[in-house]
Amino acid sequence: MKRTIPLLLVLALVAAFAPGGASAALPQSFWGVVANEAPNPTEGQTLKAGGVESLRTPVNWAAVQSSQYAAPDWSSVDPTVRAAAEAGLTVLPFLTSPPRWAVGYEGVGYGAEAPVSLPVQTATQRAGWREFLRLVVFRYGPGGSFWSENPLLPARPIRIWQIWNEPNFKYFAARPSPSQYGKLVVQSYADLRSADPGARIVLGGLFIRPKGGAGKPKPGVIKRAYLAADFLERMYRTTPGVRGKFLAVALHPYSYLYKELTPEIEEVRAALKRERDPGRSIWLTELGWSSGKPEPANGNNQFEKGPQGQARELTGAFKLLKAKAATWRVKRLYWFSFTDAPGTCNFCDGSGLFGQGFVAKPAWAAYERLAR
Repeated sequence: MKRTIPLLLVLALVAAFAPGGASAALPQSFWGVVANEAPNPTEGQTLKAGGVESLRTPVNWAAVQSSQYAAPDWSSVDPTVRAAAEAGLTVLPFLTSPPRWAVGYEGVGYGAEAPVSLPVQTATQRAGWREFLRLVVFRYGPGGSFWSENPLLPARPIRIWQIWNEPNFKYFAARPSPSQYGKLVVQSYADLRSADPGARIVLGGLFIRPKGGAGKPKPGVIKRAYLAADFLERMYRTTPGVRGKFLAVALHPYSYLYKELTPEIEEVRAALKRERDPGRSIWLTELGWSSGKPEPANGNNQFEKGPQGQARELTGAFKLLKAKAATWRVKRLYWFSFTDAPGTCNFCDGSGLFGQGFVAKPAWAAYERLAR
């Protein structure tokens, strides 16, 4: 007893003076960034040293298989997978952008086009998508050809795949359909597991409150957007087999201010509770603001906060999400993006943690302080 009491006292003192977050450690690979381009070795090491654990990157079906019977072209994906492996980072690929030989496209405004359906409508579409999923697994999954072709790289096979991107918004699905998306998830689960029995699925990042998302679909009118919570509930109800087929719900909670994150995320948690899936994890696979010049009078530029404002929103959001990670079951967080992405969206030219020439912005220093 005389030896035990001092030990217990020491442990109690350690617990009392431990940092606030020590009692609820964040999950592995919690900290991420979206990589629209592959980091070079120096950039990859900088991200790793700053606390980044994971890269989220697009895998565009159209780029891999531009024609139906062509050999797959991995030049748009290999560099990012290689950079991540060299830096010791995991990769979260999101599989999207069908080729026009598989799915038709239509205009959705501002000169943009999007697929008119998800690849679940015809036998040709389903077979094409199945082959695409098998190809990505055989390339980057366990024992994949990428790893055998690069034996000097530390093998980090990809086992988690994100299916589509913002399927509830017109820019990625011209006619968003919860039932079509549910079918795609069920089909993708079967296709991926046939190639890798240990493969897991994450839902495509749902834009939480896209413009025009509120309200019920009207007869004869194409609904171009759904609120994330509404889309999610409709997916569950129209596709009973979807339950249990995915690891996490992914969200893109873009807000003008970080303080709006709380009601947005809580409304999705409430939807999961209503659908009897309250334990489902949430991954935030895109979140960000721009360092561009603020223009409050222009509603399209309210995501532009200036360099210090971008750092301020990041700090507020990350502190909130760290504090609420256990309550909200948030398992991963990806900042959009690690470098500026001109032409991607109306604020993406300043969304990066690094500007031209890989010059760090104040937001990167804030990211480092919180992630490390």
